[in-house]
Amino acid sequence: HPRIVEIPLNRSANPGNCHTHPAESDLHDGFSPPQQPRGPSAKHRGYRKDLLTAAGVAVPKTFEELEAAAKKIKETQNVAGFVARTGKSPAVTQFSSFLYSMGGDWVDASGKAAVNSEAAKKAYAYYGGLIRNYGPANVSTDMSWPEAMAIFTQGGAAFYTEADSLYKNATDTAKSKVADKVGFAQFPAGPAGSKPYNIPSWALAINAASPNIENAWKFVQWATSKDQVLAQQKGGIPGARTSVWESPDGISTYPKDLAEAIIASAKVGVDHDRPVVAQVTKAREAVGQPIVETITGGDTNAAADKAAVAFQAVLDAEKK
Repeated sequence: HPRIVEIPLNRSANPGNCHTHPAESDLHDGFSPPQQPRGPSAKHRGYRKDLLTAAGVAVPKTFEELEAAAKKIKETQNVAGFVARTGKSPAVTQFSSFLYSMGGDWVDASGKAAVNSEAAKKAYAYYGGLIRNYGPANVSTDMSWPEAMAIFTQGGAAFYTEADSLYKNATDTAKSKVADKVGFAQFPAGPAGSKPYNIPSWALAINAASPNIENAWKFVQWATSKDQVLAQQKGGIPGARTSVWESPDGISTYPKDLAEAIIASAKVGVDHDRPVVAQVTKAREAVGQPIVETITGGDTNAAADKAAVAFQAVLDAEKK
C-alpha cells in the first residue's frame, strides 16, 4: 500500500462516532491502512415466515434448531430448507460466521493455519451439509450472492444467510416474489455462541502523498458525519454509527426485525470475515475448497487437512 495519513479511530472524524463494528477490523497491521469506517457489513439470516408457519416451526435460535427446521421444511413444504453461497471463494465470508460460532477461526493463537481444527471441520461439515442435504436440488457449487439470493427471492428456499447490506434484494417487490413473506433474525448460535462477522465493508482513507490532505480530511468528516450516515441509512445503505442505529429515525426504513438483528449482531460480531492476509484470493480459494467438497459429498476432514497445508503455504510466503 502507499503510505497513508494515519488518523487513529479513537480520534474520529466526528465526536461521538461509535462504530457498530470492532475498530480493530480497520487496523490489521500490514494489510489495511487506518481508515474511517463508512459502512459496515454483518451477517444476518433471512427466512420465509409463511413456510415456517406452515411447517409449525419457530424461528431457529441455534444451529441444531436451524438444521431441524431446514430438514422439516424440505420434507413437508416441497421447497429447499436452506440456501447460501457455494463457490469456494465467495462462500468464505459467509461461512466465516459458522466457523466462529463453532469455536474456530482461520488461524490459531500462534498464527498457524487452523482450518483443520476440530471446530473448523465441524463448521465445514455443518455449512456444506445444510446445502447438500436441505438445499436446492442439483445446486451449483459456483454460487455467489446473486445466484443464492435469486433462489431465495424467487421462492426456492426457506432460510438464507447473507450480508445485511443486501437485504433490499429480498424485500423489494420489484426484485422479490416473496417480499411480503420475508423475516429476519440474528445469526443462530453454535457451540461457541452467535458469532457473526461484523466488518466495515467500506471505509475512507487519505493517501499521504495527496497535495490536499486538509481538504481530503474535511471530506472524510463530511462523508462520515451523522447527517450523511443518517441520510444514507434511510436509503437502505447500512451506516457505521451507533448513534444512528440507536435513533428511531435511523432505522425507520428498515424492517423492525432486521434492525434488531443488526444491532444485536454488532454487540457480538467478529472483526474479520476472511483470512487476514495480503494474498487474500489465494487464501480464500484454499480455505473455501472444503465447502465445495462437502456439498458434493467428498471427505470433509481430508479436504480440511489439505486446505490447512495450502493456507499455511500462503501464510509462510507472507513472512518472507
